[in-house]
Amino acid sequence: MSAPPVHLSYETGGRKEYCLSFGAADATRTVLILPPLFDEMNRTRRVLVQAMRALVPAGVRTLLPDLPGCNESLADLSAQSLAGWRRAATDCAGQLLATHIASVRGGCLIDDAATLPCWRLAPVKGASLLKMMLRTRIAADKESGVSTSAEQLLATAKTAPIELSGNLIGQKMLSALDGAEPVAEA
Repeated sequence: MSAPPVHLSYETGGRKEYCLSFGAADATRTVLILPPLFDEMNRTRRVLVQAMRALVPAGVRTLLPDLPGCNESLADLSAQSLAGWRRAATDCAGQLLATHIASVRGGCLIDDAATLPCWRLAPVKGASLLKMMLRTRIAADKESGVSTSAEQLLATAKTAPIELSGNLIGQKMLSALDGAEPVAEA
């Protein structure tokens, strides 16, 4: 029988956000998992949850937070920034007593503020994520008979949020992604 989930919440930016957990609350190790960002999260959530369940017999408690604007969050995604998500990760780690962080792909862009031991799986630069989402949007537009370019989309984003890979992304997030890099390993 697989371990049952525990439904928790943490507070960040004046609102409560959801956090899925597996394992005993009194575990000596609690790993905060910072998932890939945007559409990559949708493709990896099940794998992350299976990994969380697999760590329960080893006595490890795991946490998988919903970042503001993502999944069950009622926050507006287009108003989010990497700095806000970094703050959310830090708030979640502190409030739910994380002892370690495991970040995956884009999650590696927001894992440095909590100052906990960190394991990074396949870190990716923000510019790479942004380019991938822009290419996806351009291909979808082309399939619909609309001709767009990355330059046009980024120009539009200066005045209003744009939809990229199913996510309505605002200017703050786009600007931050363009220059974001995972923290170099020491």
